[in-house]
Amino acid sequence: MTPNWLHLPIGYHGRSGTVVVSGTDVVRPCGQSKAPTSDHPTFGPSARLDIEAEVGFVIGVPSALGTPVPATGIEDHVFGVVLVNDWSARDLQAWEYVPLGPFLGKSFATSVSAWVTPLAALRDSRVPVPERAVPIQTYLQAGDDWGLDIRLSVELCGEVVSRPPFAPMYWSPAHQLAHMTVNGASLRTGDLYASGTVSGSAPDERGSFIELSWNGAEPIQLKDGRTRTFLEDGDEVVLRGAAQRSDGVAVGLGEVRATIRGATASPPHRG
Repeated sequence: MTPNWLHLPIGYHGRSGTVVVSGTDVVRPCGQSKAPTSDHPTFGPSARLDIEAEVGFVIGVPSALGTPVPATGIEDHVFGVVLVNDWSARDLQAWEYVPLGPFLGKSFATSVSAWVTPLAALRDSRVPVPERAVPIQTYLQAGDDWGLDIRLSVELCGEVVSRPPFAPMYWSPAHQLAHMTVNGASLRTGDLYASGTVSGSAPDERGSFIELSWNGAEPIQLKDGRTRTFLEDGDEVVLRGAAQRSDGVAVGLGEVRATIRGATASPPHRG
């Protein structure tokens, strides 16, 4: 974990043009990667295609450019919640992200659930975020009461392999909203921001395959005898989630379903 993570919700900006609805196939991306034992990179399909189980938040009311939105403004600006699968090509990402961050390894697809659950429907699912390890800046402090008791599941090829809990997330959606606008960046209706990978402390609560397989060292065992470290062509992944209310009722958040298709890109050639 990088030293700044305890002080701010680290993030990056993605591509709105590759956000797709549940049920849309995801094509294996191509790009450059470099093996640890190689002196030079190669071009080809990603061999370490992964998921990130996340919760997303959709902006309903915009804000003015140059005017930060406080953490207390989440109900004034966020319309609702979606489930998110933030697909990741770990091998492409590892080669390209130093020093400027994710690019081709994260931009090829982001899958979301087919409907937006209004934030008001989750009001009774609010919980405090975990206790702070270090003091945080004043503009972030008002977001500590915006944790959400949402429970996710990750299904691979018809089998549930993980159940990540959202409640232990260190940064809340209110923290994220305040941080991403504190520099004056504006919000627009329809903007989507997501939580980052939802993972709990137990081995069966991890929200990505790089964590579930411990970076490939501990393959995931499926009941039919197959194993997986990262995704293979034809694999189907389904994320589901529900918000837990204090009266025991669960508010369903739908599902994010996608099947992996083989790569279609080829290396570019000069004409």
